[in-house]
Amino acid sequence: MKDFYTVQEFSKLTGVEASKLRFYDDIGIFSPIKRDAENNYRYYSLAQIIALNFVVILSELNIPLKKIGELRKERNPLELIALLENQEKKMNMEMRSLQRRYSIIHARRELINYGMIVADGFWSLNGKRVMGSSVTKSGKRVDEKTVAVLHREDKTFNLWPRNEYEEEDTFIQPLASFVNQASEKNIDLSFPVGGYWNSMDSFIDSSSRPEHFFTIDPLGAKLRKEGYYLIGFNRGYYGEMGDLPSRMAAYAKEKSLTLTGPVWVMYMFDEISTRDPSRFLVQACVAVSKSKRNR
Repeated sequence: MKDFYTVQEFSKLTGVEASKLRFYDDIGIFSPIKRDAENNYRYYSLAQIIALNFVVILSELNIPLKKIGELRKERNPLELIALLENQEKKMNMEMRSLQRRYSIIHARRELINYGMIVADGFWSLNGKRVMGSSVTKSGKRVDEKTVAVLHREDKTFNLWPRNEYEEEDTFIQPLASFVNQASEKNIDLSFPVGGYWNSMDSFIDSSSRPEHFFTIDPLGAKLRKEGYYLIGFNRGYYGEMGDLPSRMAAYAKEKSLTLTGPVWVMYMFDEISTRDPSRFLVQACVAVSKSKRNR
């Protein structure tokens, strides 16, 4: 053991980078025990490990360096507990924000991944050509023209109020109207937004006018239950369903399927993943009665 250590030696001893030790010295929150009068080299003592630990711990807790400097000169347990409680509140908010962003990423990644399966095309990723697979985990082969009965897991969502349309309105008018109220309704528009029809009949009658909008949200108040659903796909901009409703209705009739409950329309490719609105990829699904699904 030595009496004094250079900045490099003290860095190796403590695990704190030499540049950070110099920085701490420059701003006056942790300085070497002495400096060489001739070459101005910094020298530290073993006893300073304790003082450095104080600075390192509070820095790791995101305590501002200015505050650390103040506390280095004078502190007491009551002051520290108040400071730590404040940091705890801040971190709780940060963790909630991080969890929200994680949930948004997960929801969008899930949709895009499935869209890649359906599209079964070549995609460029970092200059490399990547081909999707049209075979799902369940072994079903699907593409953009597929209409089939497939299994779907539970999905939580938030349902928006019923849309009101004037004679010439499309979906965009009620959507724009509600966007202004979303924060009041506790709706997070960063999650994927879809269209909701109360029945297959209403989807066929007015496929460009959702009766509601919904957001896919892991904390959503409503649940689309696990089960078997009639699934169909289509390309096109929002509200452009093409022949999708008629294809789904024809398939249900051919297979003698009983369709129950609402129709959910979700965009797997939207403006987040492609610049070309004509390449947006939509999935529509409606529950199939258990007694009819195997026919």
